[in-house]
This record gives sequence, structure tokens and C-alpha cells, in this order.
Amino acid sequence: MAKFFAILLLALLVISMFQVTVKGGHHHHGYGPGSLKTSQCPGQCVRRCSKTQYHKPCMFFCQKCCAKCLCVPPGYYGNKQVCPCYNNWKTKEGGPKCP
Repeated sequence: MAKFFAILLLALLVISMFQVTVKGGHHHHGYGPGSLKTSQCPGQCVRRCSKTQYHKPCMFFCQKCCAKCLCVPPGYYGNKQVCPCYNNWKTKEGGPKCP
């Protein structure tokens, strides 16, 4: 009977560890597709555009991209692989639409 309870306890421990691993592996610290609400876009775009000399156009396109993709990549530049929608939205000329 003691072996049964030990195995049961071990199984519950393994299952609980698996659930924590699965829940924690989806987004990169709150970044990624659908990780934002539209109300969070302005604040995230202020962060994203804070170091550019082209603040107004950066803010305009960042907010447009955020409204569509519901994500803004981390940092001030690059890291677009975290948000595929943001990364893959292109201009008519084929350049990146999102800053």
C-alpha cells in the first residue's frame, strides 16, 4: 500500500511539473502574436519608437501594426521574429511596414 501512494505522489509531481513547463513556454516575456490588447499599443509603441529620430512616422506605423497584430517586438529595433505578423507585413514596394 505504501508503494502505491509513493507512485501516486510521484505521478502527481511529474504531471504538475509538465503543466508548469507547457504554460510557461508560449510567449517571450509577454511578447508574441496576440500578447497585447489594443489599449496597450500606444505605450508599447512609445517604448519601441523612443530612440528614433523619426518619432511621428514610427508611432503612426507602430500603432497601425500593433492594432492588426496585437504585438510589438521587444527592444527599440529588430527582434521582429518574435512577432511574425509584425515582421511579415510589407509595403507595396516590399519593404517592412512595421518599425
